Amino acid sequence: MKNLYLVIDLLTIAVPFIFSFHPKLQFYKHWKAFFTANLISDVIFIAWDMLFTHWKVWGFNPTYVTGNYLGNLPVEEVLFFICIPFSCVFTYHSLNTFFTFSWKERTEKIIVVSLSLVLLFLGIYFWGKAYTSATFISLSLFLLLLKFGLKVTWLPKILSIYPVLLIPFFIVNGILTGTGLESPVVWYDNLENLHVRLGTIPVEDVFYGLELILLNLFFYERLKG
Repeated sequence: MKNLYLVIDLLTIAVPFIFSFHPKLQFYKHWKAFFTANLISDVIFIAWDMLFTHWKVWGFNPTYVTGNYLGNLPVEEVLFFICIPFSCVFTYHSLNTFFTFSWKERTEKIIVVSLSLVLLFLGIYFWGKAYTSATFISLSLFLLLLKFGLKVTWLPKILSIYPVLLIPFFIVNGILTGTGLESPVVWYDNLENLHVRLGTIPVEDVFYGLELILLNLFFYERLKG
């Protein structure tokens, strides 16, 4: 059981790694762009993770980790921020290779603005809950920045693809938060979140995951271009 989190990380990246060499996908040609983008993103998210771990907003069950740490984070948690974005950006790349995702400009604006305003309102309303407010407010502002400040053109693509990414997300995150286990790999202080669970997964994780992928994609698309 000490290797459980590590095994989850490795299984998450295994299939995308192998299929990166598929002749129709050739994602390996974009590895330099991805890993550079991921390194930049990881500086932000690992710092966030370390801070919230220090504040005990969440923490890690020593039963399921090997005992090697970077600061106050198990190395498996650090690998999580590499493996999950790699798998998600690979899926984004693959689906965009075979399918076209486009929205009308008006539709995109309505969806981005509506989602951002709802998240911003909830983040401010639940200001006393660290995970909820930090995630909702930062994601709402980042979405608005991407759309209206940085004027990226790929938001319809990732927002269309993200529901597909949620399928493996629920499997992986479900296990990490305790599905099928006597105790969770990652525990949460419910005073710092809405205490609304999708199975065993805090609802905030859905938006935290989206922000993680958006940040990786922003740098990836810039570097790839």
